Amino acid sequence: MRLLYIDIDTLRADHLGCYGYHRDSSPNIDRIAAQGVRFDACYASDVPCLPSRTAFFCGRFGTRTGVVGHGGSAADPIIDGPTRGFFSSFGKTSFPALLRKLGLRTATVSSFAERHSAYHYLAGFQDATTVGKRGLENADEVYELAAEWLERRGREPDWFLHVHLWDPHTPYRAPAAFGDPFAAAPLPAWLDERVRAGHARGGGPHSALEAVGFSDAYPWGDYPRQPRAIDSMAQVRRMFDGYDAGVRYADHYVGRLLELLETLGVADETAILVSADHGENLGELNIYCDHHTADEPTARLPAILRWPGLPSRVDRGLHYQIDLAATLLELLGGKPADNWDGRSFAPALREGRDDGRPALVITQGAWTCQRSVRWGQLLYLHTLHDGYHDFPEDMLFDLGTDPHQQHDLAAAQPARVAEARGLLQRWHDEVMAHTPGGHDPLQTVLAEGGPSHVRGQLPAYLERLRATGRAAFAERLIARHGYEK
Repeated sequence: MRLLYIDIDTLRADHLGCYGYHRDSSPNIDRIAAQGVRFDACYASDVPCLPSRTAFFCGRFGTRTGVVGHGGSAADPIIDGPTRGFFSSFGKTSFPALLRKLGLRTATVSSFAERHSAYHYLAGFQDATTVGKRGLENADEVYELAAEWLERRGREPDWFLHVHLWDPHTPYRAPAAFGDPFAAAPLPAWLDERVRAGHARGGGPHSALEAVGFSDAYPWGDYPRQPRAIDSMAQVRRMFDGYDAGVRYADHYVGRLLELLETLGVADETAILVSADHGENLGELNIYCDHHTADEPTARLPAILRWPGLPSRVDRGLHYQIDLAATLLELLGGKPADNWDGRSFAPALREGRDDGRPALVITQGAWTCQRSVRWGQLLYLHTLHDGYHDFPEDMLFDLGTDPHQQHDLAAAQPARVAEARGLLQRWHDEVMAHTPGGHDPLQTVLAEGGPSHVRGQLPAYLERLRATGRAAFAERLIARHGYEK
């Protein structure tokens, strides 16, 4: 069996046509969705980048692997310790390692390991290729390397190829020659001037007046599609157009990959998964152009599977992305390793029925320390460290009526908050019982000074807040955090 995984970094599900987006951002992905299964409620167990891909490729929650952040101790897996054999647990039980046991040639075209010094991710891959730009490459550069591999091995009967496109990730940077495909397209209606102006009075990294971090200075260089501050509706358009152009550019090369499979004569016998590591906040919770939270825009993933013999449909069950990995293994004739948290729902998928989990718990430890509970139409966010956004400890949103999380219901619905806290506690107790040392790595993040992306940033940021007319927000942060030393 051939399996192509097109992994599009930072891709929001609701910015694809097949998920209902009003802009024509994804004609090729939409074509795959029309031929396959579209998962409507698939979520990363851990966000953002490093925790999510570690979880997917090893089938385990970040709380159990130890990887819940981007820096500090919680960016590296917990070592196996005295139980380690000649091969590590990653080497024996990763998703690619299990595929190899089934006889598939495993390959990745991705700069992910280099970008995050996450070389555990490579466990089980026989072929690993990188553009070498640590995630600042464009889809055309990735496609060239993926095409070379496919032209060499694509006609072989059994392989898994992971192709990682970065284009929707900040900085928004679709090539100038790609033009402006959305210049005349309407903006998402929810982010109007009233919402934008309210956000401009608030703060936090990647808030309206700091859309590229803790200031309005570019940390990467000059990228014309990337706004520095969302200080007008023109900049709101620049953000949406820039992000969506990245989606459309990646989609173009999805189409090129499909064409190449046709040319090789293997399109009908190749399974295709299109998904992502996480999404992107594009104004939700006053976070612009990044992924700081365990919420809907960041944690919900597009997940589209075209599998020979499976009919086209929409699956509305609640799934982790690690459940999807477990399901792929079973569809291929294997099974998850005993240490996996991912659960296969392959029988239900074959039968055309939904078999999701009753609730999901999502962990974020890179920009904030949060855990969320996603169940029914509701999302509960529990904040341990607010990443200098001044989030309350508890937030509750009805995603059915409020998909952009504008109305916090926590104070008005204490029974629902209590229900979510109970779900979170039960999950935590179960996972801790099977976590090495019984220690929660999110507590490690807190003990080491908070999320790695915000450590040491508060004093200078307080001065910026005061200088930009937001002294009241600065005082709220001082009351909550004091001064960092």
